[in-house]
Amino acid sequence: MAVDKSMSVLVVDDYKTMIRIVRGLLEQLGFRNIDDATDGVTALEKIQQNNYGLILSDWNMAPMTGFDLLKAVRADPRTRNTPFVMVTAEAKTENVVAARQAGVNNYIIKPFTLAVLKQKLTTVLGEV
Repeated sequence: MAVDKSMSVLVVDDYKTMIRIVRGLLEQLGFRNIDDATDGVTALEKIQQNNYGLILSDWNMAPMTGFDLLKAVRADPRTRNTPFVMVTAEAKTENVVAARQAGVNNYIIKPFTLAVLKQKLTTVLGEV
């Protein structure tokens, strides 16, 4: 089944350059309704005010990490099932395991290509 590319997508990263890169890749895949946040606290506020169909978040941010954001999203009944993809340079096995246990849908290691993003999103959302 084809993915609804008009869904709202939230990109969370403390580096604006990374937000621009991810936004550009998502736009190449056909997504048009893309929002962003530069930290987990701001992201959580936006998540509580909007209905996102997908969240892509960096792990390493302050004051709230992407891992803490994931746990907050999964703890809220309204957002519990929102697809959440961790996008990070952290390739440590224990981080991947912790994220999986906390309910992450997929994990992308930076740097990554358009093909990798498409493949990971396809496993989470369906054919992109």
